[in-house]
Amino acid sequence: MSSIELRTVGKRFGDTPVLRDVDLTVEDGSLLAVLGESGSGKTTMLRVIAGFERVDAGSVTIGGRTVDDGRHAVHPQQRGVGYVPQEGALFPHLTVARNIGFGMERRDRGRVGSLLELVGLEGLGRRYPHQLSGGQQQRVALARALAIEPKVVLLDEPFSSLDAALRVELREDVMAILRKTGTTTVLVTHDQDEAMSLADRIAVLRRGQVVACESPRRLYDDPPDLAAAAYVGDANIVDARLESGVLHSVLGTVALLGEAPTGDRRLLMLLRPEQLTLHSGPVDGTAPGRVAEVQYHGHDALVKVEVGDGGPTVTARVPGGQPLEPGTEVWLEVRGPGRAWPA
Repeated sequence: MSSIELRTVGKRFGDTPVLRDVDLTVEDGSLLAVLGESGSGKTTMLRVIAGFERVDAGSVTIGGRTVDDGRHAVHPQQRGVGYVPQEGALFPHLTVARNIGFGMERRDRGRVGSLLELVGLEGLGRRYPHQLSGGQQQRVALARALAIEPKVVLLDEPFSSLDAALRVELREDVMAILRKTGTTTVLVTHDQDEAMSLADRIAVLRRGQVVACESPRRLYDDPPDLAAAAYVGDANIVDARLESGVLHSVLGTVALLGEAPTGDRRLLMLLRPEQLTLHSGPVDGTAPGRVAEVQYHGHDALVKVEVGDGGPTVTARVPGGQPLEPGTEVWLEVRGPGRAWPA
């Protein structure tokens, strides 16, 4: 068992609360991604799990064993946790092999070769960190974290300093390794695509509190509030009003997803870019607009459209081969329901 449980965890630095009543469970062998703005408490939460910081309230449990309850704490080296910081933090004066074997018992250092093979660095054990690329250094950091055969691996934005192509390649390789070893993993990241494509569940941290913890699909399709909706994926937020269970806006009428919000009938409606279809001519139920900007990504494009005369600017996702230029007149059709919250 290597599950992680945080129960009503609180952490302060001086008079500043950093974590507030954090309740979180990471299931055995699963991967949890943690998203949040800078200063939301993501790294502090990792450090609390690792034992580098003590909790001020609540408890931390790893594999059914309480490792910190605010009164007694298990030392970091006794928690069975592997930690990979953002920059790898390798010892520059040690070879790759000695970096990996640093935390291992002498009798276990014969496993260094198999760890090098596991992370795709066989034959490089005698090199020094400065002789490796950034991606190779992060592989060494992962091998070192796995060398102690941890119950849990904590990754603190381990790919953020790499170029885009290498970041995608390395994160896929690293996640494959962690899946293969069945290691429970917590990944802190700013990269939404990274979290959405890799994680079993995503926790959104805001001002030290977990405001959502769902599967990527559930979080994208049914976010708990507008802030989470805007943070996870691209989002169009449009003024709307609710009448007879139907949302009305400058984009036309849209079916309401979920329960009707209580209170004020003026609402803010969420529509994802892929819910907007662009037509070259008017169609029943469409709204007129004009292309303001096109961001071409090859396989698709994000098209910003000014709705009507002085209306809001919304973003539609269209196939990359669809020819559109700024200034083109288009008509927008909404497909599927929209979520809404009081304005």
